[in-house]
Amino acid sequence: MCYNKKKREREVFSLEVKKGLPNGISDFKVLREANYYYVDKTKWIEELQQEIGKTILFTKPRRFGKTLNMSMLQYFWDIQNQEEHRKLFQGLEIEHSPYMAEQGKYPVIFITLKDIKERNWKDCFTQIKILVKNLYNSFEFVRSSLNPSELRSFDKIWFEEESGDYRNALKMLSFFLKKYYQTKVIILIDEYDTPIVSAYEHGYYEEAISFFRNFYSSALKDNEYLQMGVMTGILRVAKEGIFSGLNNLAVYSVLDERYSSSFGLTE
Repeated sequence: MCYNKKKREREVFSLEVKKGLPNGISDFKVLREANYYYVDKTKWIEELQQEIGKTILFTKPRRFGKTLNMSMLQYFWDIQNQEEHRKLFQGLEIEHSPYMAEQGKYPVIFITLKDIKERNWKDCFTQIKILVKNLYNSFEFVRSSLNPSELRSFDKIWFEEESGDYRNALKMLSFFLKKYYQTKVIILIDEYDTPIVSAYEHGYYEEAISFFRNFYSSALKDNEYLQMGVMTGILRVAKEGIFSGLNNLAVYSVLDERYSSSFGLTE
């Protein structure tokens, strides 16, 4: 009887300490709260803090943890729910860094374009409008700080109106957030190139590149409301193409040693 009791206790204990593998999980908060296995990449935050003021693009292969890393940045920097998000970093390397003081200090705009893989420009643009509308919806509280003209600009996108200025949607939102919080904004764009690759494959590349050149450049170039921009993708960008106007862009690929330990597994 005593043996069986001890056996049951060991089984209960093993269930309590057993961690799951985070297959397909790209939300840092979900991963941490569910106590999944996590390879600590928070030193990347400290390294990026030393590059505040820049716009950086990281190009890495699929399954290198790009979206999870960007989610981690969102939860670290985001001024909303600051105290709740601080708990997510307990026991991780960044907790012992002096840069932990920067946690929860900035409004964060985070979008991922990894699911925009349409077969024509009309459907692609529809998905972009939905994506941006949902982004604006998550910040609807800033409407209380806007004047009537600004409110109209916000609502045109919020209600997916045809006259909405979608090309400048990220820059406008950074202005609205700067006005509300009185501090500059961090913009995180995950899988920036997915809709562009799809456009190339399905024959509407020129329409897509025309839109995204303005969409990205207006947000990341000469944006006085921007504190920092971080982007991820698979392709190494040609500066004469989509980022022709972005002269402050630093690009790190899988071949660069710098930041190489921040993505994927190193051993």
